[in-house]
Amino acid sequence: MKPFAYALLSLGLAVAANAVADTRDTVPEIFAPGVVSGPANEDSATFSPDGHTVFFDRISWPNAVILESHKIGHAWSEPRIAPFSGQWLDHDPAMAPDGSFIVFTSNRPDTPGGKALDGVMANGKVQHAAGGHLWRVERKGDGWGEPVRLPDAVNSSTRTYAPSVAADGSVYFQRPGDDDEFRLYRTQYRNGTYEAPELVVLGDAAAHKLDPAIAPDESFIVFDADYAGKGKADRLYIAFREGSGWGAPVDLGDAVNVGDPWGAHLGPDGRTLYFSSHRAEKVSYPRSHEQAEKDLARMQAWDNASENIWSVSLAPWLESRGKPAHD
Repeated sequence: MKPFAYALLSLGLAVAANAVADTRDTVPEIFAPGVVSGPANEDSATFSPDGHTVFFDRISWPNAVILESHKIGHAWSEPRIAPFSGQWLDHDPAMAPDGSFIVFTSNRPDTPGGKALDGVMANGKVQHAAGGHLWRVERKGDGWGEPVRLPDAVNSSTRTYAPSVAADGSVYFQRPGDDDEFRLYRTQYRNGTYEAPELVVLGDAAAHKLDPAIAPDESFIVFDADYAGKGKADRLYIAFREGSGWGAPVDLGDAVNVGDPWGAHLGPDGRTLYFSSHRAEKVSYPRSHEQAEKDLARMQAWDNASENIWSVSLAPWLESRGKPAHD
């Protein structure tokens, strides 16, 4: 597949051409409360093709690690540190749709014995505490190989984050543009290597765009952006492929955009969105003693204003484009 030439399309024409999604019954749900979504901060849930294994990161900066959990029956196992993580500040795992490899962000040294990417220096001071490059680790039977750094063309910035992998192995990710605002890029995977990245043009060119979640066939993308204005909270958007470019980004609505959502990832069905948010369950007063016990248990397990992983079906937006809710 040739690299896409991304083009900015008219917002007004794209909105007029698309049906409006009926999202009245679209309410996000907490994912694996008390096990995956816990009292710390979690994000970047990425799944094996059968949906029975999830990798995600748990972070309290500058402490971060990629964890692994397995579905046993209807429950998820206690998360353990992934075999390829733990020594360095690792986060943002993204599994290939076929489960053959994971791309993730790490501050590990670019070469053995080198210095960790501890941050970005400006005026002699560290301005960003978590430097990062993208690394790829291959599935080896029931285990994993040694991570390999993606080439310099991809890792041209020490703030290269949030990978998402398409079915052909190409990777979408974020890094700063010339104005130091984050933008989304795509690097084509061809003949065993990653080619020079191209800018993914989505809506207002001046807005920053973060955390891409690309459909395996690259027919749509979910991401967060500050289209609402500088200084305002980011919101989650979906954009659909239109020819060689992208249609106008569509806001996922107020039911989803609660608690500063970010970190979009797609589930193994390609139709369920997982994202991070510090949204909480509603507490109503007065309450019974029994309800107080339930509220306390929830607060101690996960509902304490930390960022947790939530899921929501993208069916309304996909069906509005004539795409089935299920493959």
